[in-house]
Amino acid sequence: MGGTFDPIHYGHLIGAEEARFRFRLEKVIFVPSGQPPHKKEYQVTPARHRLAMVLLATASNPYFIVSTEEIERPGPSYTIDTIRNYRARYGDSLDIYFITGADAILEISTWKENEKLVRLCRFIGITRPGYDLNQLSHRLPSSYLERIDLLEIPTIDISSTELRERVRRGEPIRYLTPDAVCDYIAKEGLYREERETEKDGQE
Repeated sequence: MGGTFDPIHYGHLIGAEEARFRFRLEKVIFVPSGQPPHKKEYQVTPARHRLAMVLLATASNPYFIVSTEEIERPGPSYTIDTIRNYRARYGDSLDIYFITGADAILEISTWKENEKLVRLCRFIGITRPGYDLNQLSHRLPSSYLERIDLLEIPTIDISSTELRERVRRGEPIRYLTPDAVCDYIAKEGLYREERETEKDGQE
């Protein structure tokens, strides 16, 4: 499961656990991006903070693992590089899924080496009730759609953007993200001075 995780919240965690259960995954590896390749409309929080929050949020689930490989790899963080590393590590016999939001999958044709990427792994697109599935069929070729599984999950309508904005406005975020993440944000003074918001995407 890749993303900026700025910050991680219950939507991410619910999606990861539901995907693990529905697709009988051995484990879910959270991969915080080091340098997001797509232009952001706000200053991304330093990787060490985003990593710390993901570690805190996932610590209680024995099936969740956190990887630092994109943070440690220099340059922009591209999904194709990460998936190639996993293919080299685990071989071709293992099924690898990339979990992300369905809205992010709509933009997959803009990702680096996307044609090779869809051959190297399958995708699980996390979506909410009422999501218009026709969006995918209208924007992606059939060869891509064959590699994408959509997973509707029961979740709250929350995004990392909204959490950052709530902190900036002095509003509570408890019960939207684990307590340990709330405490970390308060302790480190994150998001208080942010003036610009990020559009929803691979977060």
